[in-house]
Amino acid sequence: MPQFVIERSVPGAGGLSQAQLDETSRQSLGVLQELGPDIQWIHSYVTDDKIYCIYFSPDEALIRAHAREMGLPADRISAVRHLLDPLKQA
Repeated sequence: MPQFVIERSVPGAGGLSQAQLDETSRQSLGVLQELGPDIQWIHSYVTDDKIYCIYFSPDEALIRAHAREMGLPADRISAVRHLLDPLKQA
């Protein structure tokens, strides 16, 4: 399944409380369940003003549908072409 990195501009994201992040995560999981098994959220990185999410999805369209339903931006969606893993370089 193709993997994607989604960049979301969320001003003040780094200042959100754990409770706020948990609630957003629960909402996201609910939307994902409605969209079906073809899209999977792996994890996200929260920085000061952005959230970077890693997803498995057959295409960008399903990721955009999730963003629309959540009311979150999906400023940039990039397909992962290669994964570099330092543990596999030894």
